[in-house]
Amino acid sequence: MHNAGTQEPPELVRLPLRARLDAFARGGVDPADWAEQANAWSFVADERYRATTLLCPVEPADPPVRLGVKDTVDVARLPTRLGLRRHRGYPERSAAALDGVTGAVVNAKLVTTELSLGLEHGCVNPYFPHLDPAGSSTGCAVAVAAGISDLAMGTDSVASVRLPAAACGVVGLRLTHDPRLLDGLYRLSDRLDAPGWLTRTVDDLDVLCRSGALGARLAADGRRPDGAWRIGVPEEVLADRMLPEVRADYDRVRAAVEAAGAELVPVRLGELFRRRALAYELCAKDAFDAYVRWRAGGYGEADEPAPSTRRALEMGAAVGPDRHAELIAVHERHRALARRLFAEDRVDGWLMPAGTLLPRNLHTEAAPETTIRTADPETTAGPGDEGDDDGYDGVNYATMAAFAGLPALNFPLAYDAGHEAPLGMQLIGPPDTEPALIALASFVTGAAGTATHYLGRPSKWPAGEGR
Repeated sequence: MHNAGTQEPPELVRLPLRARLDAFARGGVDPADWAEQANAWSFVADERYRATTLLCPVEPADPPVRLGVKDTVDVARLPTRLGLRRHRGYPERSAAALDGVTGAVVNAKLVTTELSLGLEHGCVNPYFPHLDPAGSSTGCAVAVAAGISDLAMGTDSVASVRLPAAACGVVGLRLTHDPRLLDGLYRLSDRLDAPGWLTRTVDDLDVLCRSGALGARLAADGRRPDGAWRIGVPEEVLADRMLPEVRADYDRVRAAVEAAGAELVPVRLGELFRRRALAYELCAKDAFDAYVRWRAGGYGEADEPAPSTRRALEMGAAVGPDRHAELIAVHERHRALARRLFAEDRVDGWLMPAGTLLPRNLHTEAAPETTIRTADPETTAGPGDEGDDDGYDGVNYATMAAFAGLPALNFPLAYDAGHEAPLGMQLIGPPDTEPALIALASFVTGAAGTATHYLGRPSKWPAGEGR
């Protein structure tokens, strides 16, 4: 029996999924012992990190992979609360994005920010308690990092899977935009929303992809069959301002993958890069319209939105019909442009840092007023120019994949001791290439190394620890 007072989860919970599944296949694990250890640790970790709205104990007969689901995604007969204080929905069927998912058992519904729009979440970042675990798939990243769930399904409208993954030092995969996967999800934007998966490591994600645990759509071998990986390096990213630590790690990773045999291909993203902040504005408008329809359906009467949620809704309400039509036109143009660029450049993915900035330090940085950013970078100074006073540096690279409907994968590669924060990379791929994107991330992590993080470490780590 695991000692609930210890800092780390028991060995069976800590094991990488590949090793755990091998042990089960060889009969080297007593399923009853696994269930007892997993359940005991889940309750300890949830008390500590507050990632769930509902915990469901696993049984010895269940698969040894625990699946947590964001509380905006329906799971049959479990409550969907949408991050609200008083709302409850009890769906008859699970969301379409969970169809075909095998080899995993749902063990938790996971915390989200209010309507996926607010900032408040109440969770604690397991590896980096001084950093905001971000949102809106907050509980997904926290539960995976804490070992409460091995796999989590979140939703990603602009960056809602990938930012929490980056902040918590875990892996986040946004799927290709597909309207068929949105049934059973609370939708912020039919144009931008996509389900996403979170795991502790790229190898865990690779194992689950190959096993079918992510659904039949992703059950494939993504290895490149015709030679070396071709990795696109966006010229705009190379010219952009970023923290020196982020720049140094980007340089290190590019050199490592090139030394390992990948071909680095310069690419130009153009408008995709310059106008990436428009994803926030479109999301705000679509989210406001969705909220109005939801309230008209008789929901949410007892809940007054929190200030950050209300501010996001107000920003969406301020987008008029003409501006909305313009945003939709730019969105459609970006989707077509992204597909054309991948076809012309013949690259397997664009490699870039997870973002120009590191996750927010709760003790030294003030919280923003809202999740929504509406500045259009095309009206401000460009990358590398002086005089940019409109927060261009804070517009995350993750928005490009959302606006273009592309799959994207964030994964941690290093630990920065100066900021006590994870450093990660992002790969954005062509539509419907998730297995190949996972395989490419496996190649990158094999070449550049991965970061090892620990639960609840002291605020000051020894230099180099966690690398």
